[in-house]
Amino acid sequence: MKGVFPVDGPKPNGHYVPGVISHGSVYVSGQLPFDPKTGKLPDGGIRAQVKQALKNVESVIKAAGSDMDCVVQCRIYIPDVKYWDDVNDVYASFFGAHRPARVVVPSSELHRGALCEIEAVAEIPEA
Repeated sequence: MKGVFPVDGPKPNGHYVPGVISHGSVYVSGQLPFDPKTGKLPDGGIRAQVKQALKNVESVIKAAGSDMDCVVQCRIYIPDVKYWDDVNDVYASFFGAHRPARVVVPSSELHRGALCEIEAVAEIPEA
């Protein structure tokens, strides 16, 4: 196993790494929608937060030598099911024709007032 730490990506705020490479895949820890440069949530509610969380996931996946077309699964946590349609729209726009396996989990309140948290698993193409 090898930890993945994107240079310009999210920094862990606890006892974990942003991603782990194991057996040809990268496992991305749950990414909150905080901008890694400012440390703040983006303006624009759930749609802007999903987009930023996906960008944070992407930065870890790229640092592992993969890309979003290699994502095989995502888990998305939201504090209320009322956000499902907006989450789905932004997610579909971000991934385009690629359709990883996915689950959207309504949960209780998320850390630091975030409206989503996204984790992912992606294959790493052989060099």
